[in-house]
Amino acid sequence: MGSKGTRIALWGGVECTVNRVGDADRDQIQMSGHDVRPDDLDLFARLGIEALRYPVLWERTSPGGTPDWTWSDDRLHRLRGLGVAPIVGLVHHGSGPRYTHLLDERFASGLGWFAGEVAARYPWVEAWTPVNEPLTTARFAALYGHWYPHVADERAFWLALLNQVDATRAAMKAIRRANPAAKLVQTDDLGRTYATDELADQAAHDNLRRWASWDLLFGHVDRRHPLSDRLRRFGFADRLRIIADDPCPPDVIGLNHYLTSDRYLDHRLDRYPDHLHGGNGHARYADTEALRVLPEQPAGLAGVLREA
Repeated sequence: MGSKGTRIALWGGVECTVNRVGDADRDQIQMSGHDVRPDDLDLFARLGIEALRYPVLWERTSPGGTPDWTWSDDRLHRLRGLGVAPIVGLVHHGSGPRYTHLLDERFASGLGWFAGEVAARYPWVEAWTPVNEPLTTARFAALYGHWYPHVADERAFWLALLNQVDATRAAMKAIRRANPAAKLVQTDDLGRTYATDELADQAAHDNLRRWASWDLLFGHVDRRHPLSDRLRRFGFADRLRIIADDPCPPDVIGLNHYLTSDRYLDHRLDRYPDHLHGGNGHARYADTEALRVLPEQPAGLAGVLREA
């Protein structure tokens, strides 16, 4: 996979979240109709796509513990025949099957087991994203409370992130037992936070925190890292040491950026509708899309590429 010479390669992806909210699951693969349209893969190939992010999701493939390979066998072998390299994803903005979740101490070992099963089934697959956007998933599930397990607590946020990082490390170890040449393609949303002067400290924290999933995987979060003291106060010193001593550096970094990625924090709550109001436990503020309020357009994708 990858570009040939200096040519930019065209990669694609199927939106594939199985998003659990309360007791309900919303399966994007079903909602889009892709689950019953294998011919979509032929159309992707005709577009010139050389690598395709593709789901073999834990909760869809192994909801009860024993994997059912029927769907993934058909799709991955079809991609292989078309000459399109799959970038296999195992958890995509999800919590895994119903017998686990992001705050479960068994989440990492469970995904490690599942990854080993998938890799043994498809040892020819080279590129993997065991957990898509771990920082973003931790924010929405354990800091904002929107996704399962619906917790709004900073310690829970860091626990969810660490569990996903450990799950990625466990998954890649299992995958590389089947294919030592396997590559980790690690994605996350790299939006920037802007703010009024009164909220400059919160914006600075957000802009540091957005790198955390990569910093952890690269083994950079040691005692010198500016987030280290914060995580240690939450009781994660031992986990940080273990990760730093046994990192899992990504082979490819995937920078995701959306129109709503860049945020603006404003202490003047009266200027914004109630649904944009939030806070950090110390200050109340509105959190809105930067492109809606900044006099000049935010730096956007080009800006985060330069920063990265």
